[in-house]
Amino acid sequence: MIGVIYARYSSDNQKEESIDGQLRECKAYAEKNGIQIVDTYIDRALSAKTDNRPRFQQMIKDSASKHFEVILVWKLDRFARNRYDSAHYKNMLRKNGVKVVSITETISQGAEGILLESLLEGMAEYYSVELAEKVTRGMMENALKCKYNGGTLPIGYKVDKEQNYLIDEVTAPAVVLAFKSYAEGMSMQHIANMLNYQGVRTHKKTKLDVDIVARMLHNRKYIGEYKFKDVITPGGIPAIVDKELFELVQEKMKQNKKAPAKHKAEDEYLLTTKLYCGKCQCLMVGESGTSRTKFVHRYYKCVSVKNHKGCDKKTVKKAWIEDIVVDSIRRLIMNDETIEFLTDQALETFNKESTVLPILQKQYAQTLTAINNLITAMEKGIITPTTKERMEELEAEKSELSIRIMKEEMSRPKLTREEILYWFYKFRKLNPKKLDHRRTLINNFVNSVFLFEDRMVITFNFKDGTETITFADLEKSALGSDLKVSGAPRKVQQPLWLVRFFLFVVRYLKRRGSE
Repeated sequence: MIGVIYARYSSDNQKEESIDGQLRECKAYAEKNGIQIVDTYIDRALSAKTDNRPRFQQMIKDSASKHFEVILVWKLDRFARNRYDSAHYKNMLRKNGVKVVSITETISQGAEGILLESLLEGMAEYYSVELAEKVTRGMMENALKCKYNGGTLPIGYKVDKEQNYLIDEVTAPAVVLAFKSYAEGMSMQHIANMLNYQGVRTHKKTKLDVDIVARMLHNRKYIGEYKFKDVITPGGIPAIVDKELFELVQEKMKQNKKAPAKHKAEDEYLLTTKLYCGKCQCLMVGESGTSRTKFVHRYYKCVSVKNHKGCDKKTVKKAWIEDIVVDSIRRLIMNDETIEFLTDQALETFNKESTVLPILQKQYAQTLTAINNLITAMEKGIITPTTKERMEELEAEKSELSIRIMKEEMSRPKLTREEILYWFYKFRKLNPKKLDHRRTLINNFVNSVFLFEDRMVITFNFKDGTETITFADLEKSALGSDLKVSGAPRKVQQPLWLVRFFLFVVRYLKRRGSE
């Protein structure tokens, strides 16, 4: 995985040394888990109670480029202490395919933050394409001459000083390999994995993913066709792929498009960042391989094994372990005593008084007073060159505080015990065979899974919520065991926080809003 580090310290009793400590431990965690750190974002003497942090905002903005997949923080309170901000920005990062991982905590800090994060979760959106600006005369002239006119340069091509397209001798063979592999039945995900393993990168030095491979296989430039707006010139640039092979790939993509959900279900590893090796405590990540019979095997593999760092943990089948985890969640939510316990915890959380709201209300009142004082001064004729500027600042501050107060009030809805119970019971209706339902169950209930040689330990998102499943017992069940017994287990850290819930709260708040 490609990752970045976010470090921060506030002005209260903390020093520059705390940044060094955070960076050191984050880098050690990254090295242990095979995460390549490409950048660091540091905010000094700034509180996490506000999102007005320059490097933090830059990190959120950079996540849209999808140059990294994970953000490492020493503790989650380094990321945010304001519950709304934490949930809001994690949701934004999730849409960009980025996860936040605390290196010292196996579960996020604070039940309220977890609950609110779930509240704000929405449907993941696909990337959007913006139309280019109006074509200038100079760009049109370039198009008529089949010259490079800006934008993303396809893999396999380079340009000379005169902006003419040339074949890149280094990456062009990888393009031909991608087309041939797809024509022979290999999936786009496996093509991306294969080319990434060979070190192929885009011109922006990023790894390949399914979207990039899909655009590559659709790109008619590879058969020499130049296109810019309405200008289409067959043979305008050097061809890399034979036209017959290109058309064969187009036909296969049309056939495969009929069942996109199947491929999505196969390629999505639901336990990513949650599954740990019981031997070395490293993350276990998804991998796949194709047998001689063209059958695709999907499994989880310890990153220490993957990077040859000494661990000998065996791989585990993806479907097998995900089925066990989902089955464990189903048993949990079908237990009435557990649901009663979780309801008590949730009710206690929502009954807590806000410590942030009174501060915001006080600041709002002070801002109103300042505005009234300024208006009084203006009525008396006391006007300076900065009066208008100061009034605009106060009005902006008033508007911002009003929004923050509204967000804080929304983050603490008043719920009854019956309403919370109703929300929990909704989980019982989810179909464990559907991908989106399986994802919902795992994301909301599972904190981490530690896989040992003789058992697995599942920790849930609430206090004392731990289940140990031995493979000896699994051998007797319908699921069976996928591992052999060897080696002694290690002690697993117990979780400390409350299960998050989102479905009921979202619908409940929408219903209240309509009233």
